[in-house]
Amino acid sequence: MPPVVLPITTHSAQQILRDVFGYASFRGAQQAIVEHVVAGGDALVLMPTGGGKSLCYQIPALLRPGVGIVVSPLIALMQDQVDALKQLGAQAAFLNSSLDAEAAREVLRSVLGGELKLLYVAPERLMTESFLNLLERLQQENRIALFAIDEAHCVSQWGHDFRPEYRALTVLHERFPNVPRIALTATADAPTRREIVERLALEQARQFVSSFDRPNIRYRVTQKNNARQQLQTFLETEHPDDAGIVYCLSRKKVEETAAWLKESGWDALPYHAGLDAATRNTNQKKFLREEGVIMVATVAFGMGIDKPNVRFVAHLDLPKSMEGYYQETGRAGRDGLPANAWMTYGLGDVVSMRQMLLSGDAPEERKRVELQKLDALLGFCESTDCRHQTVLRYFGEEHPGDCGQCDNCLSPVDTWDATQAAQMALSCVYRTGQRFGVGHLIDVLLGKETAKIEQFRHRQLSTFGIGKELAQAQWSSVYRQLVAAGLLNVDMEAYGGLRLTEAARPVLRGEQEVWLRRDVAPAKRRATKEERDARRRQPFTGANEDPLWQALKAKRMELAREQGVPPYVIFHDSTLLEILKLRPGSLNELGQISGIGQAKLARYGDAFLQVVVGER
Repeated sequence: MPPVVLPITTHSAQQILRDVFGYASFRGAQQAIVEHVVAGGDALVLMPTGGGKSLCYQIPALLRPGVGIVVSPLIALMQDQVDALKQLGAQAAFLNSSLDAEAAREVLRSVLGGELKLLYVAPERLMTESFLNLLERLQQENRIALFAIDEAHCVSQWGHDFRPEYRALTVLHERFPNVPRIALTATADAPTRREIVERLALEQARQFVSSFDRPNIRYRVTQKNNARQQLQTFLETEHPDDAGIVYCLSRKKVEETAAWLKESGWDALPYHAGLDAATRNTNQKKFLREEGVIMVATVAFGMGIDKPNVRFVAHLDLPKSMEGYYQETGRAGRDGLPANAWMTYGLGDVVSMRQMLLSGDAPEERKRVELQKLDALLGFCESTDCRHQTVLRYFGEEHPGDCGQCDNCLSPVDTWDATQAAQMALSCVYRTGQRFGVGHLIDVLLGKETAKIEQFRHRQLSTFGIGKELAQAQWSSVYRQLVAAGLLNVDMEAYGGLRLTEAARPVLRGEQEVWLRRDVAPAKRRATKEERDARRRQPFTGANEDPLWQALKAKRMELAREQGVPPYVIFHDSTLLEILKLRPGSLNELGQISGIGQAKLARYGDAFLQVVVGER
């Protein structure tokens, strides 16, 4: 199909949105961003995952003369975006290390021949002198539509995905000052945002900051108690047939968890940086192209994964920061349909994460920043407030009210006056010398007779046996929350021992009350309203039993396999659900459904109409 090139007018942007992408109207700030970039302005776009960032540069690239150059850090993302654009009838290609020499030369010939409207390129390739010379040649003929810098947070040394090569992208402004630039990211707190502006010379760019809220995601944090069994229950209860991601901290745990899930009957695969490239690519391809696959991964997996129907993200270990948590959970529900972000954590996770951060080779200043980010995440985990409010507050945004669907909103947390218990717990830390871990401290409080207690003569302490009114699990909860509240620090030099902070002084003096959330003992815990209603509120409940739904998915999979693309590149689940609901009887009716542009209607309309008619 020929490239899509229309006159530069607002009407044309609307026309491309409808005819090419199949959407009736822009969302949020999309239209303002498109008009600004089409007019030649620079832009910094902060928009949550699933918010439609790609349209903000794809439509201007189709409207402006020349080719849009998209800088992307990941091969998988390039392949995904190019596959999707080709399905829409737009001329697109990528240039990265996955191409052999002849294929790369063919792409370059297409660029020089004016046959492409979008070219995705890795930052390393863009910075080569030969490619910059190519851009100079195009610019002399006014044939560069724009530069789009995707995943712009990679430029920040304080960010969670720092890529040094992104720092060199200021060359775009220096050598091509008249070409509009648009930098985009889904995750950037205020310091990261400032660094993006500074490092990419975007001081004059207009900033478009959309809400960070992902209202379709249900956040839930649960106390860790046999994490595997908790994960099994979560999957069986709420996601028996769904695609999802399970994040673990270590490569070993990824391998073990994936093997255990597979043995338990789940279609699970491992992914981490220690696997060879062929295995990683095979597993990633299966996750993208098959239905119901669970990827068990470290944070090496995820950035740039464009699979829209990931229905859950589960964390078996604590992420490094709020930004990391937000970005990882943001890989669920990109299609706007309900999705779950589920995490189980305990004090052991805090110790492990602090140890990992402090033992790294990063400068002390960076370690300090990373520990602050971890503390913010701990505050989120222990918060009794609405989870959506807590997330947005971290990014400097206010939420209008309770979300009504996170765990804290659906099952408000019971709190208790833990001032006396906190004083006991803190005193025990002090009396034992501020160098012991939680297990030993609880033994002292409960008055247990152990060899270690006798060795250190802790039986003689005033805190020995004073905490018998609380059970071991309750004391574990107290210590976990005192660490999260900043009254205690984990001392890695003392092998995870706890130390008092300055914030503990007013508590010990009786000058400050301590209120903690009351953890329900797992054995006595009843299912929450959220858990009881979860399956009933799933988008596919009811649809899964409908023969037409199964037939539509089967046709989509058949077409996807024929072309070697992921099923969602054909149609998103949300589009299939609308077909299921409306049951169109003509191409005209089918073309009114969101997500079906002219190219897809011409290519797939008859095939899907036959499915609908056949199931009537």
